[in-house]
Amino acid sequence: MPPRRHPNLRQRRLGSELRKIREAAAISGPHLARILDIDASQISQMESGKAGVSRQRIRAIASACKCLNDPLIGTLSNMTQDRSKGWWEEYRGLLPSTFLESAEHEDFAAGTMRSWSAPFLPGLLQTGDYAKGIFSQNIPALTVNEIDLRAAFRTQRRNFFLRNANKRLEAYLHESCLLTRFGGAEVLRQQLECLIEDSHRQNVSIRVVPFSTHAYPGPFESIVYSSGQVSELDTVEMDSATGPIFFDAPSELESYRAVFARIEKAALTEDESRDLIHQITQNLKD
Repeated sequence: MPPRRHPNLRQRRLGSELRKIREAAAISGPHLARILDIDASQISQMESGKAGVSRQRIRAIASACKCLNDPLIGTLSNMTQDRSKGWWEEYRGLLPSTFLESAEHEDFAAGTMRSWSAPFLPGLLQTGDYAKGIFSQNIPALTVNEIDLRAAFRTQRRNFFLRNANKRLEAYLHESCLLTRFGGAEVLRQQLECLIEDSHRQNVSIRVVPFSTHAYPGPFESIVYSSGQVSELDTVEMDSATGPIFFDAPSELESYRAVFARIEKAALTEDESRDLIHQITQNLKD
C-alpha cells in the first residue's frame, strides 16, 4: 500500500507517540527495523503517520522498546482501529485543511479543553455573526461566500462540541476580547448575551482575567490545552497567522500547564466573570 500523502492529525499523533517510545528506549530507527524484521523506511513512514499501524505492530514496538506503559499502549492500539470519518470531512476541499484540523483536535480531546483568549473570543463560543466579523478582517479580503462558509463551519464546530456531554470547555478570557467590536456594537452585544447563556451550561466554565490584574498572565496568542485519554496524549493548539500549531512534547505540555495555573490564579470567579460580561453588555445597550 502506498504511503498516505496527507496523514490526518490523529494519524500523525499516533506516529509521534511511536517515535517518542522508540527514542525513550534510545533505539535508532534502523535498529528497531532489524528487531521487527521490516524495512527501515517503514519506521519513518509509521512515525510520520504516512503508513498504517496494526494493533500487533504497536505491541511489537512496545515490546522491543521495553515500554511498560500499558494505558498508553492500549490507547494507541485502539487508535489504530478508528477509521471513521469526522463531520468536518464534508468541508475538505472547501476550506483550508488547517480549519479541519482544529475540529479534529476538538474531537480527539477526551475530556476537558482549557482555552485562553486575548485578541478575540474562542471559536467554540462564537456566534455566526461575530465569526463573520472576524473573517471580514482577513487580508487578503475573503469573498462573501468564503466568509459565510467559514462562519458556518465554526458554528458547526460549536454545536458538535457543546452538545457532547462528555466534553468540557474551561474558557479563560482577557477582558480586552470582550470589548473589541467585530461586526459592530450590536453583533458584540448579541455575542456577549450568548456568552452569558453559555456560562450557565453544565459543560462550560467562563472566567475573565480583568484589566486590573497586576500582570499579563498568559501568552498573547490564543491557546487550547486538551486532555487526552491518557496524559501522554494531551495536546496544545496555538493560533497563528497561517493556521493552528500543535505541541505534544512532554516539556511543552508541562510549560503550558504552568501557564494555565497562572491564568487561573489571575481570573475572576465564574459569577464575577458573568457579572462583568453583563455590565459590558449593558453599556453596549446604553
